[in-house]
This record gives sequence, structure tokens and C-alpha cells, in this order.
Amino acid sequence: MPKRGPLCVGEKVQLTDRKGAMITALLEDGGVVQTQRGVIPHSSLIGMSEGSVVTTQSSERSFAVDRDGVPSGAASDSPDSIHDKKKPWKIARHVGGWSYTVMRPRLADFVLSMPRGAQIMYPKDIAQVLTMGDIRSGMRVLESGAGSGAMSLHLLDAVGEQGHLTTIERRSEFARIAGLNASVYFGGMPQWWNLLTGDFDVVAKGCEDHFYDRVVLDMLDPWNRLEQVERLIVPGGVLSAYVTTTTQMSRLVEMMRERGSWTEPEVSETIQRDWKVQGLAVRPNHQMIGHTGFIVISRAMDVGIEALHRRERATKDTYSDVDDATPSQTLEELELRDISDRKLRKVLRDLEHQATVVTSNTGQGTPVGS
Repeated sequence: MPKRGPLCVGEKVQLTDRKGAMITALLEDGGVVQTQRGVIPHSSLIGMSEGSVVTTQSSERSFAVDRDGVPSGAASDSPDSIHDKKKPWKIARHVGGWSYTVMRPRLADFVLSMPRGAQIMYPKDIAQVLTMGDIRSGMRVLESGAGSGAMSLHLLDAVGEQGHLTTIERRSEFARIAGLNASVYFGGMPQWWNLLTGDFDVVAKGCEDHFYDRVVLDMLDPWNRLEQVERLIVPGGVLSAYVTTTTQMSRLVEMMRERGSWTEPEVSETIQRDWKVQGLAVRPNHQMIGHTGFIVISRAMDVGIEALHRRERATKDTYSDVDDATPSQTLEELELRDISDRKLRKVLRDLEHQATVVTSNTGQGTPVGS
């Protein structure tokens, strides 16, 4: 359920300053948020409404310690200004009086700031999986690879308490990290989540046939799991696979076509570019989030039904490898062509005619190949 009203103990808050710097903290009794410009006691945040502004308080800081362990920083005229005896010309930045906007973090903010052991999927990729994978409230979803829980949190949020999520994670320590992150976000372990630990093929054998509406694979070799997924997913169910390299993507797509149990795979990647908008200075930011991974989407055919795929043109051969050719073979025998004989003859006729017209007017001789 969405959280409303005043902030309370046990909730996470996001503090954002005027420069866009963000700090995420979990509110506790007696807690303190440390910033580069002072401190914010949790007591000043508890009971505050979202959209409020909080100001940091001054704190003593020391930049050097002598050999006896005694701080060497000596206060100047201002209690917030500290000199370093090794660098007397350098004065510490004044602390206190810096303002932050207070909000509850969005799910995307929570995911990017949560403690994690494994690399997480970026929000831009997660959004594509949820949308193109058609994952909605009340659905039964199977996920392979929990990692730190980024995708799991979004899946749990999407299916809701009316749905069900089963996650199979190979490493027990990652499963624990994902479970704890979910407990922090939802205020306890979600009852509609079955988090299992072990090898995917072994654990999945205990799952019911054709039970899951959607399957999400985030693993090294998803093509080796297609047979198991075909047993678990309902006819018409959607498979979403996240892979990071072109070789993984190509191998998965070709295996899906070979098995014939999946509709023509849709492959995409999402590139995110933010913009600066300030008066007449409207331009893209210098940095962007480029390639992070490929998303492969396909739907399961009914049992025993062959999927329909577009036939390749006979004049094109995208599978033969010239390195596999024998000494007696030629490129023509391998059919490594991207133009038909009919089109080639037409191109030559047109070029010969144009060359004849040009040379007849310039007197430069007969066109080459005539």
C-alpha cells in the first residue's frame, strides 16, 4: 500500500539538495544523517510531511590529528571554521545551513540506493520488462536470478498481493540480500513471494506444469532453460530474457527459433539520455546511460504447435561461415550474396547505358567492361 501522511520511524527518506545531490536514510530513534555540509537529526525529520525542506545543523569537524592522537584543528573566529595546522592557509568549508528537500523515495530511487552485492538492472531496462513483458496485477510470475532484488521488487509491486512471484536464486547470500531489501521496502517479507535457493533446473522440477503466466530470466545461459520454461509457462505466456552481450542474445534467439515453441523473438535495448533545460540553454547532458543489456521478448505456443516464422529469401545466406568453407568451395557456392542475379543484371544495364552516354559526349573511350 502507498505510504501517506507524516514520516515515521522505520521509513526511508530521500534528501535532495539544490544541486541534485541525493541522500537516502532509514529513520531511527536517535539517528543522524551525515552530510558534507552538516548533520540532520532524524528527530527533525520524523513527523515531517513530504515536500518539506530541512536545514543541516553545524557539526565540529577535524582534519588532522597529531602524533599523540589529539586533534590539531583549532577553531577560528567562526565555530564552524577549522584550521589545519599542516596547512594553515586552508579553512574547512562552513557547515550547517544547507537545505534539502524531503521526500519518500520512489521505487527506482530505492533500488539505486539500496545495499547490493550483485549488479542490478537499470530502471530503464526494468520498465521495458514490465511493459513489453506485460506483467500486471494478479499474475503468477517465475523469475530466475534474484541478484540484489531490483527486478524482484518491481515484479512484487506489479503483481501485487493478488498475484504470486516465485524467484529462484542460485546463491544463498544473494537470496538473503534480496529478501532483506524486500523486507525494508515492504515493511516485512511479502507473503506473495516464494524465494527459493538452488540450481534453476533442479528447483524448477518441483514447480507445477503450465502454472506461470510470465517468466523473467536474468542469467548467463537462458537458452539452456528453454525446455524447462516451456513446461512451466502457460500457452500464450510471455518470456522476458535479459542478457548483456550480443553473443548471448544471438544464441538465445536462434535457439528459440530452432525449438519452434516460441513466437518470433523481439529484441531491443534502451538508451537513456537526460536533458538540461535552463532558459535558452536546452541541450542533452554530456553523459548518458548507453548500452546495459538486451531484452528478448517472446510468447509461448500451445503444446505441439509449431510457431510461424518469416521465411528468409533464397538469395540470402546469413548462416554459412566462409571460414568453414573447403578449398573446393567458392563464395558463390556458399551463397554469401545480398543481391539477386536479376537485380544485378538490371544494375549493370543501367550503369552501362549511363557510361555509354557520358563517354560518347566526352570522347574518353569505350566504358570498362563493354
